[in-house]
Amino acid sequence: MTVERVIKEAISSSLDKINLSGIDFDLDSGNSIQGHGDYATNVALVAFSQNKSYPEAKTPLELAEVIAKTLEKNFSGKETVDKIEVAPPGFINFYLSERFYKKLLVKVINKGDDFGRQIIGRGKTVVIDYSAPNIAKPFGVGHLRSTIIGQALYNIFAFLGYRAVGDNHLGDWGTQFGVLLHQIDQQKIDPKKLTMEDLEKLYVDFYQKLGQEPRLQEKARSYFKRLELGEQKLKNIWRDLVNLSLFEYQKVYSLLKVNIDFSLGESFYQDKMKAVLDEAKNKNLVIKSKGALIMPLEDSPVPAMLVKSDGATTYLLRDLATIKYRVERWNPELIIYEVGADHKLHFTQTFEAAEKLDYIKRERLVHVAHGMIRGRLGKLSTRGGRIIHLGKVLKEAIDRARQLSTQAGIAKDLPIKGQEKVARVVGIGAVKYNDLKQNPRTNIVFDWQKILTLEGNSGPYLQYTYARARRVLEKSGTDTNLTKIPEYQPKREELAITRLICYFEKVINESARTFSPNLIANLLYQLAQNYNTFYNQHQILTKNKEAKAFRLLLSKATAQVLKNGLGLLGIEAPEKM
Repeated sequence: MTVERVIKEAISSSLDKINLSGIDFDLDSGNSIQGHGDYATNVALVAFSQNKSYPEAKTPLELAEVIAKTLEKNFSGKETVDKIEVAPPGFINFYLSERFYKKLLVKVINKGDDFGRQIIGRGKTVVIDYSAPNIAKPFGVGHLRSTIIGQALYNIFAFLGYRAVGDNHLGDWGTQFGVLLHQIDQQKIDPKKLTMEDLEKLYVDFYQKLGQEPRLQEKARSYFKRLELGEQKLKNIWRDLVNLSLFEYQKVYSLLKVNIDFSLGESFYQDKMKAVLDEAKNKNLVIKSKGALIMPLEDSPVPAMLVKSDGATTYLLRDLATIKYRVERWNPELIIYEVGADHKLHFTQTFEAAEKLDYIKRERLVHVAHGMIRGRLGKLSTRGGRIIHLGKVLKEAIDRARQLSTQAGIAKDLPIKGQEKVARVVGIGAVKYNDLKQNPRTNIVFDWQKILTLEGNSGPYLQYTYARARRVLEKSGTDTNLTKIPEYQPKREELAITRLICYFEKVINESARTFSPNLIANLLYQLAQNYNTFYNQHQILTKNKEAKAFRLLLSKATAQVLKNGLGLLGIEAPEKM
């Protein structure tokens, strides 16, 4: 049982004793930095806001004092809470005991890589739709956010006990193939000899010509329509483009250490759309409009189009078929779409349409609408030829990490293979952390200097802190014998570290609840800062045996939490740097 649950149950028990049960209150953490306790509750304020009354209390502050006295009796003789205080206008602050913190550090070491792991999701399934690059287009930096935020959410939910199902909904169908099929067929190009760079040039060339030849758009749609109807020649070309793209994408996934359970592209649902259409018609949910089949919606300014006037199916219809399939196959508690904010209208329509079709309740469908990565010229676009290839970004990150290692003397004692591994781990970690430390919903301006910085609040800073703590343990020679609780009174800097470790489990829960991996990144950065402050102010391998034992315990627990947290973000923690 987590300390938050212990305190919450004690508060509920205290309310029962004074006839104020049933109040929905908050328990916040993090106030210790301002000197207002390790946890705080607003239960007295909530009680008064709900017109609850108690004979001996005329104000929230007086009620807080009554509750606090009851809580003190509950915690008397226990090692969890050392002190309870009341603060205006009616908060109750809890200070955890030193004994509790010491036992927590031992718990971290005993749990190891499982510290923070929970079972709150046991028996529940979460499907996470992420990455989803468009086949036949280069894997651009614009897909970085969906890929690494989605993977982080997958890791977090799995860590909480959910059955996490990752689904890479590849964009392997749609009008963009009409564009490329037109270009390849008209120019009589052998598709087996094409590279991703060739496909990009063909795509850009098409849209450059479109300004002078507007009829090209109709020709492209015609080619896609022929593909949908099963024309064998075009299907063969399409299959070659898919195979080429998947081969190239896997190189990027390997560098990012991203593994997605399923890659079910839009084409997978081609034979599943008719069932959706039939159900929509049987429920009288669709009408004809100018030759197209549309579904009127209450929460959308425009109706959802299922079939175009030329008979071609839409992305929305394929997404409805996808939801139907996922519900029938996995029966998920949630389906999470980690897709850019510019798709907000699409998902508003899709979610309402899915509910109308009785596939799933809308509240079980979540769009994590991440902000865009933009270049200095505006939105990155394949059509405009301004796409920044993710593979090149990652290679540049590794090169810069290698240069930094040389300049700073990092990994100089490692063999060449070890140095190359550090460069890769640090470079990729820098790119990932630069994104994951920020709220997913914010836009990011793509800037080589910012995205590849290896200083300050960065992945390499956290990795170096982990390696520093591991080096201390290795130097001490007592790395594996740190489960005894030392008789030592921690300093303020040491307690600041233990408080952050105590919050780790709650932050994981909160990051899942709000779909925000950046909350974990924020905690890890604070933890690294506090540990480095402690490291610079205190001698760890001191002659005082009890102080040394505690500081080694603290170092090992800090390293473990950094490793576990970075792992949830998909970032490796190198043992040596």
